Amino acid sequence: MPTLALLHTSPLHVPVFDALRDEDHPGLSLRHFVDEELLSRAREEGPESVRDGVRAVLDRAVAEGARAVLCTCSTLGAVAETEGARAGRTVPVLRLDRPMAAEAVALGHRVLVVAALESTLAPTVALVDEEARRAGRPVTVRTLLADGAWARFESGDTAGYVREVAAVVDTAGHADVVVLAQASMAPAQRLTTAAVPVLSSPRPGLAAAVRALDAGGAAPA
Repeated sequence: MPTLALLHTSPLHVPVFDALRDEDHPGLSLRHFVDEELLSRAREEGPESVRDGVRAVLDRAVAEGARAVLCTCSTLGAVAETEGARAGRTVPVLRLDRPMAAEAVALGHRVLVVAALESTLAPTVALVDEEARRAGRPVTVRTLLADGAWARFESGDTAGYVREVAAVVDTAGHADVVVLAQASMAPAQRLTTAAVPVLSSPRPGLAAAVRALDAGGAAPA
């Protein structure tokens, strides 16, 4: 079976996506590439500062046989997509959060983006706006930062991290749909008591990558 490569900025994502693969896409071949430094530098200097690093990971993934690449980091998603569209690249490169953004736009005009990293807010808002233009639907996007939650994630306290994210979502106020901007936030869907849809990226993003992998499976490497 063709291999799907995943670009992560935390090793904690590896078992999450392996489990999701086992649940939804048994037999899918995954190859994980983890580079924590990319996110650290992007937080300090902006996503454009890591373009060369992202390109290097993509080139390595393709050289090692990947037939599609999925970037699971929302901060780096736009950089990965544009590098994937470079002339001459032979495999699709996708960002995990695009299907989620498209669903959010379809669900309502008032979209709330919740993130635990400030560096994730602007790329996610830009993505939602892009999907709104593509769909021809006017949207108003607000943002909410789960301040302090990321420290728990970095320390390995993922349960505490998810609880803090869910608590922030529950204070969201007026919105038609809530977008959990980072893949790591997905478990908060089960904890929140929000009365509106709360969307996360891992499941729809992985499904979209599998479709791209299937569609390009016969393409020359």
